[in-house]
Amino acid sequence: MIARFVVFIAIAFGVLSAIHYYLWIRLGRDPHWPAPWGTVLGWFFFVVAVGMPVAVIVGSRRAHSPAGQIAIWSAYIWLGVMFLLFTAVFAADIGRLVIGIARRISSSVAVDAERRTFIARITATAITGIVAAATAVAIRSALGPVEIRRVRVRLARLPRAQHGLTIVQITDLHVGPTIGRAVVDDVVNRTNALTPDIVAITGDLVDGSVSALRDAVAPLANLRARHGVYFVTGNHEYFSGADAWVNELPRLGIRVLGNERVSIGEGDSSFDLGGIEDRSAHQYGGLAPEAAVARALDGRDPKRELVLLAHQPRSLLDAARFGIGLQISGHTHGGQIWPFGFLVRLQ
Repeated sequence: MIARFVVFIAIAFGVLSAIHYYLWIRLGRDPHWPAPWGTVLGWFFFVVAVGMPVAVIVGSRRAHSPAGQIAIWSAYIWLGVMFLLFTAVFAADIGRLVIGIARRISSSVAVDAERRTFIARITATAITGIVAAATAVAIRSALGPVEIRRVRVRLARLPRAQHGLTIVQITDLHVGPTIGRAVVDDVVNRTNALTPDIVAITGDLVDGSVSALRDAVAPLANLRARHGVYFVTGNHEYFSGADAWVNELPRLGIRVLGNERVSIGEGDSSFDLGGIEDRSAHQYGGLAPEAAVARALDGRDPKRELVLLAHQPRSLLDAARFGIGLQISGHTHGGQIWPFGFLVRLQ
């Protein structure tokens, strides 16, 4: 476990360093900014490359202090800006490569050094402006109220008495350094206003220990649903002490489905609701993904409708052979930040 963590940290630091170096090359060095701006940009990218992981560590340890909040928000905002800059700069480089190939094919006259510098400055300035605007929009969206999406699903085996049943899914809240009790309270109030029949919390609820976040998640005890509130683990629960959270959530009136299923409704008007641990659980002593699905669903009546709660969408690859009617998952954050939404759709 320790060796895996060390390898992860080493790779993360390596990737962050490479991205910052690439950004400095394209935004700081190549435009040949007049003194002292080239040097200032060089030091800026060095400081943020080193400072971002330090700020995450400091902010996580002192999340409830003003200094900790400043550190953690600064780090996460820069992480988003960094990815937007990287995406924009990489796209510009692809465009430049295509133009360069076209010039070679058409035997056009090479661009002189002065013109290359001018183009580099214009490109760097345009990218900075576009990313600044995108960042402002992203921050406004992130600080706004949670969006409610209504999705109508037709299930062939659902008993007629259950038609119109409402499942409210809450997923990937990541309660922790930047998401606190106020957000959880708002989510609970908005969920209850929908008068759900079932509330399904599909993992990555927390980023932290029970002792650190007990107060922040306490409003979840106020969730109300006719057939109950259910939870399955996500990969982040295993970073945060999954066993402790599995023991804590029932105290809030939340039923944890750990590779099992329950019957919703009565008699012929009922259907199966199953829930499995995250696909990463086997790395922490849990069942392998295929075994987890088999334990939850094996032996069920195939004539009954089946709704499965699974944090990661790719659990469908293991569950499909059991004849599920609907799988409800989270994990992808909808891509979270452009252009990762397109990659999520591809996956």
